[in-house]
Amino acid sequence: QVQLVESGGGLVQAGGSLRLSCAASGRTFSRNAMGWFRQAPGQEREFVADISWSGVSTHYVDSVKGRFTISRDNAKNTLHLQMNSLKPEDTAVYYCAAEKVEYTNYVTMNPYWGQGTQVTVSS
Repeated sequence: QVQLVESGGGLVQAGGSLRLSCAASGRTFSRNAMGWFRQAPGQEREFVADISWSGVSTHYVDSVKGRFTISRDNAKNTLHLQMNSLKPEDTAVYYCAAEKVEYTNYVTMNPYWGQGTQVTVSS
């Protein structure tokens, strides 16, 4: 059974940093793109960043470019999101996603999902 377990969320002041991690189990995702999405209260889930199966290609939503960095460790089946210069508008539940199709450069619309981790940025 596939499981994606996020960790690293919490409460931080504006301008601070957090590092999210996603541990995958049940199968290897070394051949699958992975990514991060987030959902703020009353809003739809939105794309934040993803990384290709090889780690060579990354994509970010404009609002986090230059502040967030996505990375992966295929040997450990883990995904990370380094978040710097956090803003109150980054407050949301952050979800890890793993693409079901192999050898793509991005996460599509029907990935595996984690349960989410709360990130709260105070002003």
